[in-house]
Amino acid sequence: MRAILKRLALALPVVWLVVSLVFLLIHLVPGDPIQLMLGEGATPADLDKLRHQTGLDLPLHLQYIHYWKGVLTGDLGQSLRLHETVGHLILQRYPFTLALTLASLALALLLALPAGILAAVNRGKWLDQLLGVTSLFGLSVPGLALGPALIVVFSISLGWLPVSGASSVPAAGFGWHAIEMPYLILPAVTMGLSLAAILTRMVRTSMLEELNQDYIRTARAKGLSEWAVLLRHALPNALVPILTVVGLQFGALLAGAIVTETIFSWPGLGRLVVTAISNRDYELVQGCLLAIGLTYVLVNVLTDAATKWANPRMRV
Repeated sequence: MRAILKRLALALPVVWLVVSLVFLLIHLVPGDPIQLMLGEGATPADLDKLRHQTGLDLPLHLQYIHYWKGVLTGDLGQSLRLHETVGHLILQRYPFTLALTLASLALALLLALPAGILAAVNRGKWLDQLLGVTSLFGLSVPGLALGPALIVVFSISLGWLPVSGASSVPAAGFGWHAIEMPYLILPAVTMGLSLAAILTRMVRTSMLEELNQDYIRTARAKGLSEWAVLLRHALPNALVPILTVVGLQFGALLAGAIVTETIFSWPGLGRLVVTAISNRDYELVQGCLLAIGLTYVLVNVLTDAATKWANPRMRV
């Protein structure tokens, strides 16, 4: 527990640095959010009045101090364009991004683990070569091209799945809302296939290293079946580098969600960030990126805990 808390404490400065850079960069982007809100016909008096109400007339360093005071007290400010609190908007959109990211990660693991194991067992054979070509294809096709292609085939031509958007239904007992699965499939496939290709190569490499170890030969000499050797002995030790890559790729999924959510009109944080940037909505951009940064830090801490669980030797 102490190691996890220490890891969390070391990761928090990274979040501070990211949010600080975003704060500075978004204020350096040309464009006046107040002018965008009121339009070209606004008088200078109206512009100055609203600028004073929102605190944008203060020097940049005072705006920065006020922003972090609000963060530390749980107040992320109010959206300039949507006229709602940033915290409320994030709570509305965050479940959609989290569901999309977790679904993509689950799909990638379901594809990569058996494919990587089969490739390692059949090293140099036709199955290994076929899986290698398939994973290379998955790495080569970006989500920006794969997403529209999936929409054309499965939504427009076949009519099996919705084109875009999301729908939720009340979840019994807790007052929560569950996302309907048909809306989640195409975005999750778009994000998950490229990650599955990366993890397949990683699983294959890690399994090949473990299959050459002495303890594997000992397990086979004891008469254990090949699947028992693979799943009970080789795979748990091969999971350590795989879990590390999964933790790092989780951040890539969060970043990729911006593109995927835009393609499929998915009501998540990524799409909200794009809208906020185009509107120069400073508070909303900073709040969304703070939520994404904290999520990434938490996932990395959980990844460290998972690697220690997978390999007891790392607990010392």
